[in-house]
Amino acid sequence: MKRREIFAGNWKMYKTCPEAENTIKSLVEGLGDIGTKEVVVFSPSPYAKTCVETAKNSPIAIGMQNMYFEDEGAFTGEVSPIMVKDCGCKYILIGHSERRHVFGESDLDVNKKIKSALKHNLSPMVCIGELLEEREKGTTNEVIKRQMDGAFDGISSQEALKIVIAYEPVWAIGTGKVATPEIAEEVHALVRKLIAEKYDQATADIMPILYGGSVKPDNISGLFAKENIDGVLVGGASLDAGSFLSIINV
Repeated sequence: MKRREIFAGNWKMYKTCPEAENTIKSLVEGLGDIGTKEVVVFSPSPYAKTCVETAKNSPIAIGMQNMYFEDEGAFTGEVSPIMVKDCGCKYILIGHSERRHVFGESDLDVNKKIKSALKHNLSPMVCIGELLEEREKGTTNEVIKRQMDGAFDGISSQEALKIVIAYEPVWAIGTGKVATPEIAEEVHALVRKLIAEKYDQATADIMPILYGGSVKPDNISGLFAKENIDGVLVGGASLDAGSFLSIINV
């Protein structure tokens, strides 16, 4: 079975509502025939519903960048999975390095959010990746295994098939540095091996694994050519419709 090819954009904490709406309009108008490729935009939560309405009847799916794992309660400032669904979002971004390293989210937090998303029929896109000092110490594989073990703890094989993994080396996010296609492929192959060991080879063969970390139009071709790289999670280059379209149309 051919794996899904997913091109996702994470807008982070950028754009006003009119800017978000205009960017989605430009993407819709510029997409053309993308075949079986899937396009996902992770909008800031206040603009998610606007983006959903603007992307209606197009191939673009909208997601939110974060949520809490409880359905409701006294959690000031948080967004529940029910709210994510109510806005019309299909995807939820979980465990992005900025959530882990700026806001202190643990592997247990990531696991709770995945289970909550699955309970509410949201598609989790789960981020993993090592810090620069971890790569320099040669502990990348151990970090990836720990994050994968934490993320998939208590997740059945059927549930696992609803998850998308995004490998984002933290040292390459927003730095202008990008892991070479060979470095990215090596980690992607490891991730697929870990999935096969936990579940089976069939599950590993189906699960999409995306690369993220300073993805740009000029480096997408080399990355996308690799066997285990099924798409990309794009940060800064997704803020401009033209740039993101160049990546999607690789």
